[in-house]
Amino acid sequence: MHSRPAVELVGLSKSFRVRRTRSGGVAARLHDFFRPDTHALVAVDHLSFSIAPGERVAFIGPNGAGKSTTLKILAGILHPDAGEVHVLGLVPSRQRRELAFRIGTVFGQRSQLWYQLPPRDTFELLGRVYEREQADHRRRIDALTSLFELGAFIDTPVRQLSLGERMRCEIAASLLHSPHLLFLDEPSIGLDVSAKAVIRELLRAESDRAGFTLLLTSHDTGDIERICERVIVIHRGRLLWDGRIADLRRSYLTSKRVTVWSDVERLEIALPGVRVLSTGSYRTELEIALDVASLGQVVDAALRQGPVRDLAVEDAPLDAVIRAMYADAEQRSASS
Repeated sequence: MHSRPAVELVGLSKSFRVRRTRSGGVAARLHDFFRPDTHALVAVDHLSFSIAPGERVAFIGPNGAGKSTTLKILAGILHPDAGEVHVLGLVPSRQRRELAFRIGTVFGQRSQLWYQLPPRDTFELLGRVYEREQADHRRRIDALTSLFELGAFIDTPVRQLSLGERMRCEIAASLLHSPHLLFLDEPSIGLDVSAKAVIRELLRAESDRAGFTLLLTSHDTGDIERICERVIVIHRGRLLWDGRIADLRRSYLTSKRVTVWSDVERLEIALPGVRVLSTGSYRTELEIALDVASLGQVVDAALRQGPVRDLAVEDAPLDAVIRAMYADAEQRSASS
């Protein structure tokens, strides 16, 4: 028997009435005040996807794609105009309070911690908000304090914590009531490299241990690659891509970067679709347009000039792949 999806959207649509500004003098502005000229702005357009329990999914798109609107509908904050939405078996717009006890949220730019109080005090308060039995809640605080290594600063006012320490407390706070689904919005924004690595590893480890579903929105491709296995991309409110991150790379990858170490000091590679980035000191760096040339052709050309000692092949970074996807979608929208 198949388990029910943690998140399921079928034909979800949502639009807003937006006022169209009129040019003109005072009379035009008065007319606009009493009889505003509005038009419908489509934020989400027949969007459908599902997420299985325990999955870690990145939900991304360019600014204005409809991500925030979709997440607000999933949380029950907004009502959809059309379509069906189920989150953990509930209808968010009708069962918002019940749903709130089963989901957690982390917003990188908005805190749920009381700024003047130590994290422990906020944790205690959240136990009352979520109506948890006191002894169980204290045990949960102790467990998360150990897991996230909060002991050194859990009794320090939040205003005195570093951003990395605060974000660890934010995530712990979102997990206090043992949610089945965690929404993450830019969880590593503003963090340094080491703090980002800690946050990503904690999220992966706790998701594996507790088995909760994770839905991430982020513009940081490091978050996407290191936390999630699957990515859902939307554009202009419509589904653009839904699949594994590795498959996304393969589908939109247009070039590879190749470094060749050879016994020839300067390789001369003159092939269509191959750009020499640098050459010299027995090392040549190339970029190959995959729709024009193949890696095999480049290797053959290098071997004709002398022995090859080593070879390194790199894919384009994920952010370049995603930018190419957005550009392709914009081009198709403009031509339709």
